[in-house]
Amino acid sequence: MKLKNFIPVIILLANSLSLIAQEPIRIPGGIAIAFKAGNAVELTKYMNSTVELLLLDKSDFYKKNVAETVLKDFFVNYPAKDFIIRHQGAKNDAQYAIGILKTEKGDFRVYLLLKKVDQELLIHLVRIETENGN
Repeated sequence: MKLKNFIPVIILLANSLSLIAQEPIRIPGGIAIAFKAGNAVELTKYMNSTVELLLLDKSDFYKKNVAETVLKDFFVNYPAKDFIIRHQGAKNDAQYAIGILKTEKGDFRVYLLLKKVDQELLIHLVRIETENGN
């Protein structure tokens, strides 16, 4: 009977050890650097061939080169001062990050979704909204 009591504990420990052994989730550092600099050209290097952008009043799927233009316009209107990733996570082959983009005209919350394409982690979604969610 005592062995039955230890089985759930053993399973829980095994699951905990597998979580500890997993590689930490990290969004490529160049993405944060590109946001911090307001550099759309550099940011598109991390994008899939098509990306969904949700930027204030714009919301659509764009080819990579068009997405670059849309982001350039955004950074012209809202010059970047800083970017800090607040949270990162992963599930299967997808990773996400939530960050704060500080600009000369206020702060924005940034959501990024990245997926593996041919073993490379690429941005599939960029959502930028005002810090208060409006």
